[in-house]
Amino acid sequence: MAMHTQRADHEIILKAVPTGARVLDVGCGDGILLYRLKNERNAIVRGMELSQSGVNACVAKGLSVVQGDADMDLALYPDDAFDIVVLSRTIQATRRPQMILQQMHRIGAKAVVSLPNFGFWQVRLSLLLRGRMPVTQGLPDSWHETENVHLCTLLDFDDLAKENGFEVESVTSIAARRASAPSSRTSSTLNWLSEEAVFVLKRAKP
Repeated sequence: MAMHTQRADHEIILKAVPTGARVLDVGCGDGILLYRLKNERNAIVRGMELSQSGVNACVAKGLSVVQGDADMDLALYPDDAFDIVVLSRTIQATRRPQMILQQMHRIGAKAVVSLPNFGFWQVRLSLLLRGRMPVTQGLPDSWHETENVHLCTLLDFDDLAKENGFEVESVTSIAARRASAPSSRTSSTLNWLSEEAVFVLKRAKP
């Protein structure tokens, strides 16, 4: 079954996952990323998805996915159950992002998080000049239609990750669907130029 995606964050996540890793994809949608991780990285994959339609699409691909709410159900997983926990364009749509990061820190040795960036220059310019909520490739829905409830900038997310026991191993900027080279830090310039980004996080040393 040929199944490819044009999402730049998926390509970065695939490179971040070692061959054979145990992976949990939280908010896995229709399972395209999980399917690719299983077949291209030989990963041992599990998924959690809120929507029944998403779960059905995953099961149709032969994937092991449970229906669950990340805001509540991540607590059911034991400590160190996975090598990597993936959160792809999901954290901004959750009710309790900090709690979810804490659970990811507990159940996975590493976390990979992709998210839209509210600090992107086009977003700032739209607010400054038009006084209206922006619509961009990274934030394509009108304010009253979006599922996003906790938008943030890359610097905001960097702070939250560090406050909850993570170090930033790398952050990769995406703009106009093209990825930059990974950076070791979240700079103000990266925050300005990134439409979205992918963070690879690891547990901070005690």
